[in-house]
Amino acid sequence: MAKQKDLSGAQTPEEFAREELRRHREAAGLSQEGLGERIFTSGAYVGQMECGTRRLRPEIAELIDKVFGTKDYFTRLAKAFKSKHVEYFAEAAELERLATAIFDYGPTLVPGLLQTADYARALIRAASPTGPADRVDSLIAARMERARILDDPDSPELWVVLHEAVLRTAVGGHAVMAAQLRHISSCVRAHRITVQVVPFAAGAHGALGAYVRIMQFSDAPDAAYTEGPHAGQLLDCPALVRRHWRSYDLARAAALSPEVSLTLIESVAEEHARCAQT
Repeated sequence: MAKQKDLSGAQTPEEFAREELRRHREAAGLSQEGLGERIFTSGAYVGQMECGTRRLRPEIAELIDKVFGTKDYFTRLAKAFKSKHVEYFAEAAELERLATAIFDYGPTLVPGLLQTADYARALIRAASPTGPADRVDSLIAARMERARILDDPDSPELWVVLHEAVLRTAVGGHAVMAAQLRHISSCVRAHRITVQVVPFAAGAHGALGAYVRIMQFSDAPDAAYTEGPHAGQLLDCPALVRRHWRSYDLARAAALSPEVSLTLIESVAEEHARCAQT
């Protein structure tokens, strides 16, 4: 068995876990494909864990421990580096940081990267009315931290399609919604994101009813993520990703142009502001 080394030798905890996985695999004389076969996944998946495009999940870590005879070493590593996000979104959040382009479709809510803190608080509180304040604050902070990737003027490209219902639903009240829509408008006017709105008048269209995201990478295939209440799923099957691309393209085809969409967003923001005053 490969000797376990001290955590202080790694630049970051994530890099340490990746380095340990690669080191143990090579010491065992296994290729990425060979290890993949033993943990019921693919060699490509092992490669993605080693290069950081995939998170070391606890259930995978348990299988790795069995292969290497490392007791609960990798299981403890996986648990020690637990994400700040809910478990079902954690891996998608890791990939988000590596994406060169992100394409979101929001049927009912503003996607997390564009949420203001007040909008996020209203959503989290609605889902957990009696949740501890520190837990709510932690979730909001994690969401705001994610949004910092938009501070980079070049990457990732962000294209968002929203249903008009997102604009009209007064999450947190009219004042919160006015500020939320103005935030989206400012991001568009800063030429940082592209936003289109599917109007009520479009009727039925090709997008899925649930939130869907497609991510592109410079050195890995596209991945899709879908989410509903209390559950989410990351998909990398090429056939499924292609189906999500088709749905996304149909939603864009049904949507207003970016210019008309911006006008609508700013108009609805003013409507919310007037309602807040009265």
